[in-house]
Amino acid sequence: MSTTEQPRTTPTDGLVDLPDVPGGRIRESALIAVDARADDVVPAGDGRLVRLEAGERLRIVDLCGNQAADTLFYAADDVGSRYSAAATIRSEGNVYLRAGSTLVDQDGVALVTITGDTCGRHDTLGGACSQESNVVRYGKHTRHMHACRNTFVRVGLEHGEVLQKRDLAANVNFFMNVPLTPDGGLRFDDGISAPDRYVEVRAERPVLVLLSNCPQLNNPCNGYDPTPVRLLTWDAATAAAGDPDAPAARPGTEPATDGAGR
Repeated sequence: MSTTEQPRTTPTDGLVDLPDVPGGRIRESALIAVDARADDVVPAGDGRLVRLEAGERLRIVDLCGNQAADTLFYAADDVGSRYSAAATIRSEGNVYLRAGSTLVDQDGVALVTITGDTCGRHDTLGGACSQESNVVRYGKHTRHMHACRNTFVRVGLEHGEVLQKRDLAANVNFFMNVPLTPDGGLRFDDGISAPDRYVEVRAERPVLVLLSNCPQLNNPCNGYDPTPVRLLTWDAATAAAGDPDAPAARPGTEPATDGAGR
């Protein structure tokens, strides 16, 4: 699409392609905050573990703009069924996640679908920051700086879930701008998000959402100034009634009717 073309809107689901953001696509959700069953603010460097039942929605709001929210998804009853970046990229035919994308596990079965997105695209190649990668990228003086992998492990343990280090797979970096270069490399660029932009997902089966509100200070992913994000959760009935035209899961990825999905 050339930069002179107008965004294309699909009337049935509200998906709009962004001509100035390669791979970008948005959709505004019709859900309103007052109807949410839960409303939480996650400080920079902290994390959360949220359980969603099938049909429930979770919205992550970038309160101040340019804040990365590292996120992992698991089948709630079998954490061995977890988000797979490789399978999702193959299924979507796109290296970026965006409105309408269905995020799948390693067997290609849907975990969540992005039903709302006012940012445009999200990274799933850059990975989560760790103390080890900080040292490699930025020097030995960063060894003891907090990192998302620390948060993932701590939050999983605090909530008594069965998540362990071995369960930390390649994650999603919501709001993070990591363009894929023509030679196959990655760049950590300034974000394309802004205050109060959000991404919203619908659980296609019971899922655990493990989130780290990134504390990274060494690259532009947080604008060198990590800030809070807001989490809003709607129950399934409220979500279905309030936003009935949300995009469905990608055909062929729907979980089994018993909810196991495997």
